[in-house]
Amino acid sequence: MLLNRMSLRSTATVGAATLVAGATFAVSAFADDSVDPNVAANAAVPETEESAPEEVVETSEEEFFAASQEIGEDELTTLREQARLERDAALGNRTQTSEAAGSDIEEEKEEEEEELPTYTGDPRGLALEMVLAQGWSAGEFHDCLEPLWEKESNWNHTAQNPSSGAYGIPQSLPGDKMATHGSDWQTNPATQIAWGIDYIKGRYGTPCGAWAHSQSVGWY
Repeated sequence: MLLNRMSLRSTATVGAATLVAGATFAVSAFADDSVDPNVAANAAVPETEESAPEEVVETSEEEFFAASQEIGEDELTTLREQARLERDAALGNRTQTSEAAGSDIEEEKEEEEEELPTYTGDPRGLALEMVLAQGWSAGEFHDCLEPLWEKESNWNHTAQNPSSGAYGIPQSLPGDKMATHGSDWQTNPATQIAWGIDYIKGRYGTPCGAWAHSQSVGWY
């Protein structure tokens, strides 16, 4: 800040020297033209005797710092716009990251749903395989299980008794009992057959035991 003061004072000094030099030059010029020296001197010197030298305004250190730190309105607007763009960019990246994570979760759920068992073939053939897997003979199926479920539902996995509410191939009552073998018990014949065979095994021992009971009392 000392340099600033010195610069202003130096400027004032140089200005004064220049004024004197100019006056001297004017006097010399008039002298060369055979002009009266007094006239030349009057022309070089200002007529107003009361005019004071130009006041030099010194700038304090505080005013200098304040002036250097002031930010114009245009520059302030530009800085605000840059900050807004950076904020929006950060939020956009976060949103994209969140959306990407959400899509991964949805894909995992879809894969889990695809893992649920589905069966589109002949339910009788599947039931025969399950009967044999239990160690029962093929006769248990052909002579007993096949006619039992033919009577109950005609092997229709969407059959529902309008009066009792029994549902599916084995006519489970209520139908949601079959949920123990799969959440797709309403639409998947394989889930219904697996539940029906476990029910027969636990209650009657074999399909023929269930068929005999049905023939005797009309239900199993």
